[in-house]
Amino acid sequence: MELSGLQIFKYLPAAKKAENSNCKKCGCPTCMAYALKLAKHQAEISSCPFIPEDLVSLYEHASKHPQKTVEINDLKIGGENVLYRHEKTFINKTALAVIVNSEEEFERIKNFEITRVDETMRVDLAILKCEPPKDTGNINTISYEDFIKLPLKEIQAKNFKETAEELIKIRTLAIKNKDEEFATPVYVHFKNKDLNTICAEASFYICKYANMLVFEQFDEALLATLMTLRQNIFTDPQKPLQVESKIYEFNNPDENSLIFMTTNFALTFFAVANELESLPVPSYLIVTPADGMSVLTAWSAEKFTAKMVAKNLKKWNFAEKVKNRKIIIPGLLAHMKKELEEEIEDFEIVIGTINAYDIADFVKNYNN
Repeated sequence: MELSGLQIFKYLPAAKKAENSNCKKCGCPTCMAYALKLAKHQAEISSCPFIPEDLVSLYEHASKHPQKTVEINDLKIGGENVLYRHEKTFINKTALAVIVNSEEEFERIKNFEITRVDETMRVDLAILKCEPPKDTGNINTISYEDFIKLPLKEIQAKNFKETAEELIKIRTLAIKNKDEEFATPVYVHFKNKDLNTICAEASFYICKYANMLVFEQFDEALLATLMTLRQNIFTDPQKPLQVESKIYEFNNPDENSLIFMTTNFALTFFAVANELESLPVPSYLIVTPADGMSVLTAWSAEKFTAKMVAKNLKKWNFAEKVKNRKIIIPGLLAHMKKELEEEIEDFEIVIGTINAYDIADFVKNYNN
């Protein structure tokens, strides 16, 4: 675990009120300022001529990268330095690899991709037991012979409990103890299991703590499920998932279709979009930029204001594209109705539902 600025400061002269406190010889105005910079690796440990040896040893140990990184072309495996993503963030997502035995199977892999929250995802690595294909497309490939030579630790996925315990043990010793014996990235190799079992176990291993999963068979549904889970796990918790801010269309809307509005927070967007896709009527969804915040959070942070909404509608020339003059806003923003109508003179504001799953019933009773 890395040292905080306060932990470092306790070793410095100013903390002990000793001679040479805040001497500025390190280039910082105070010992505390130096400690904070040192914690962020923005200063050198050698800059302070009065640094105690026990702090040097502690700092060097804490600064060691706990897990090595293995690179296969542009694919990075390992390199993690925390146990829980909220401590900092996870770095390199769990790679999904498939052992390929035929050209036909590789073609299926090459043609497979899913797009979710503006990210297009494919199989990360094809491990070839067949002849190398002439056209690999966007798929990273490696021969099986070269793959087994990589500095990676293999775990055979035989017993779920034992595999889970081993993964947790390896990551814990690597991160907490910075034990070099456990610094090698780890992959779990699945053999001779039904797809439901593989999906359940692989989902756990993505969370704790496989650096790569290797499958003997390629299944589109399995990979799509794991990619969706992985995308949610390997995101920076300080940067919410967000979608592109624009006007989305559902079921071929025309100038008289229903108009809904929300923010660009991904979870909100997909909840609303799924409902609009299922409606028996066409509709528009205005998605406003809000730094990926949900509607109420965006409003409280002043990322969703009437002026901002009006500005974006004008930028998109939306009033000129439709004859319908009613915009349905989330029920949580009911208090903004008057403010929005003052800024958006071309439209009347209608209070919609609080929950996305109530949209269908709302539309049934809605008189446009």
